Amino acid sequence: MRALITGGGGFIGSNLARGLLAAGHEVRVLDNFSTGRRENLVEIKGDIELMEGDIQSAGQVTDAVQGIDVVFHQAALPSVPRSISDPVTSSTVNVNGTLNVLVAARDAGVTRTVFASSSSVYGANPALPKEEQMATLPMSPYAVSKLAAEGYCRAFTNVYGMETVALRYFNVFGPLQDPTSQYAAVLPNFITAALEDRQPTIFGDGEQSRDFTFIENVVSANILAATAPDASGRTFNVACGKAVKLNEVIELIAELTGKTIEANYEDARTGDIRNSLADITAASEVLGYQPLVDFREGLSRTIDHFR
Repeated sequence: MRALITGGGGFIGSNLARGLLAAGHEVRVLDNFSTGRRENLVEIKGDIELMEGDIQSAGQVTDAVQGIDVVFHQAALPSVPRSISDPVTSSTVNVNGTLNVLVAARDAGVTRTVFASSSSVYGANPALPKEEQMATLPMSPYAVSKLAAEGYCRAFTNVYGMETVALRYFNVFGPLQDPTSQYAAVLPNFITAALEDRQPTIFGDGEQSRDFTFIENVVSANILAATAPDASGRTFNVACGKAVKLNEVIELIAELTGKTIEANYEDARTGDIRNSLADITAASEVLGYQPLVDFREGLSRTIDHFR
């Protein structure tokens, strides 16, 4: 397989590049490094083809898809808070950028495009677990942008006969995740705070829950989604199918690090959902997906990485 990873310098994209290389595939990366990091690719730079470019440039995306079998579209402006402070840029990158990728893939005859969506599209829908066919009620501009991009994927399958698959990631974590960004995800924030003997901050009472998903599981799901025969035009949850409360996360980090941790609690943030739990039946049945690493093992590996 000749694979293009948009956003291949990012946390998920760079881990996916490693997974594809390990499976014997050829990898091309397209990234403008606005949020991705060059250091994520240092170890594999001799094994990949790196193209510096932006998905907002139709011409650069067109160049990147030439000779490609499967596009793994990971590039995005992540973060709910970022999208709330700047909804226009989030939409431009996440929606228009995705449209550029789909048009280029269509015109180049790419076999399949696998799109990185988000569990945030479920938003205010209180039903648990989250099933792919339930109503989506996004609560933030970021979630809206991901849902719109999903819609474009389905439209390109329906109208042009393109093969597209959308994967709704649930709270991905693991090595190479950036803990220094002001928009850093909750787990690298918690882990680095503990290792540096700082108080981690929890927005809310800590009883909110998440279906945390170790990066190795997400890499596996992407590779499976690239070739699964009955997956085109569909959307799948990628998670562990188990919810963990943030207070429980703090307790487990304390146990694994040997630190005494007292969290600092602040007001809940606008746009954050209360609880998240995935039904992964469809991914299991259609993609052959099963979580390879559970939360405790993934957290232990991530702590070792940050140490």
